[in-house]
Amino acid sequence: KIKENSEKSLVIEEQKEIREKFLKDYSQENNVKFNWRKKIILLLALVLSVGVLGACTKKDDSKNKEGEKKTEQKTSKKKVVATSTMLTDLVKQIGGDNFEVEGMMKAGVDPHLYKPTAGDVEKLEKADVVVVNGLHLEGQMGEILQGLEKQNKNVVTAAKNIPSDRLLPWDEEGAGPNDPHIWFSVKNWKIAAKNVAEGLKKADSSKAEEIDKNLAKYEKELDELSFNFYNKELQGQQEQRPMNKRALSVIVTAHDAFNYFAKEFGFKVEAIQGISTESEASAADIKKLSDFLVKTKIKAVFVESSVPKKTIESLVESCKAKGH
Repeated sequence: KIKENSEKSLVIEEQKEIREKFLKDYSQENNVKFNWRKKIILLLALVLSVGVLGACTKKDDSKNKEGEKKTEQKTSKKKVVATSTMLTDLVKQIGGDNFEVEGMMKAGVDPHLYKPTAGDVEKLEKADVVVVNGLHLEGQMGEILQGLEKQNKNVVTAAKNIPSDRLLPWDEEGAGPNDPHIWFSVKNWKIAAKNVAEGLKKADSSKAEEIDKNLAKYEKELDELSFNFYNKELQGQQEQRPMNKRALSVIVTAHDAFNYFAKEFGFKVEAIQGISTESEASAADIKKLSDFLVKTKIKAVFVESSVPKKTIESLVESCKAKGH
């Protein structure tokens, strides 16, 4: 029994040693597996991080290059400064997005009386192209514009090359010799558009083809506007009028700026002030025009945003006082 018990104890001890060794080996094996697994996961994470970082870097580089390209394109555009709002619009129509265009005068500003600031002069000197109306519209800028021409600046005069028979006289003292409000004539404005196109092509010949396309499109739009206005609007209104009043089409305005429009479309213009707003309306002028409105039974006057409303309001009050 003693021997039997001793042998059983040895077997149990051996089994215990075997079990402990197994557990030890199993534990080491799993730790190794865990360590390898950990290393693999860390390696994958590192690779993915580098990949994402590289993609982000490429994306950022792409954005930066795109931004630099846009900035370069903007800075490479020729700068154009136009004096009036009409000319600013004209340059944008002809030049499209190929030029950096800035208008010197804002909406509602009277070009006859506008005096350029030091900032305006600096913009004019830095511009690649300067677009002016001419015919003494920019009455306070004569010396500045002469100075730019002496510097061989690319100065485009919209009124250049308009035939003398298409220009109306300006008989006021110290003015002239011609009425500068050429944009009220479609025919004259088409010539102005051609002048602007030539000036822009001179500044950047690489854009010549697109400029010519824009010019052709703009001229077509002007022709359609003129045709539709005369044949549809005017003729339609005339047909609705009594026969004895069909010949009387009158525009009453604050100053005498619409003569080209009147000549082209068969109107008569009556104004309080002359062609330039530098002239002042007298009480006699207001009385004379109010008498005309009462006599002809005209019920509306045209108010201009660039001219003070005081004179028009005086005219309206004068008509009211006469029961009209």
